[in-house]
Amino acid sequence: MTKKAIILFAHGARDPRWKEPLIKVQEIIQSNNSETEVALAFLELMTPSLEDALQELSLKGLNTVTLVPVFLGQGGHIREDLPKLIEACRQKYPLLNLSVKPAVGENLGVLQAIAKYCTDE
Repeated sequence: MTKKAIILFAHGARDPRWKEPLIKVQEIIQSNNSETEVALAFLELMTPSLEDALQELSLKGLNTVTLVPVFLGQGGHIREDLPKLIEACRQKYPLLNLSVKPAVGENLGVLQAIAKYCTDE
């Protein structure tokens, strides 16, 4: 049986409160997808790192992981840093089926939700 996971991958910040919205998204996804493990990982300043999150999921026996970059656009972190991280993780965990979605800000539905939020009274 395939055991699936989603990793919400974000930049990270010094202030621990910064990740509160990500925890909310994690909880919403988890409540609607009880068979899927939902984890957080951060590029810098917060833990766990992507590699640490993948290690934990691997130890739990999860073998299919979808990485969702929670970034608004295709900046340097997504175009340059993330591909290097993914390649290193694929080499370290060759048995994991690791796929990567586009950054959330590249999704029209996400952009429409932001636009709606901005214009709602």
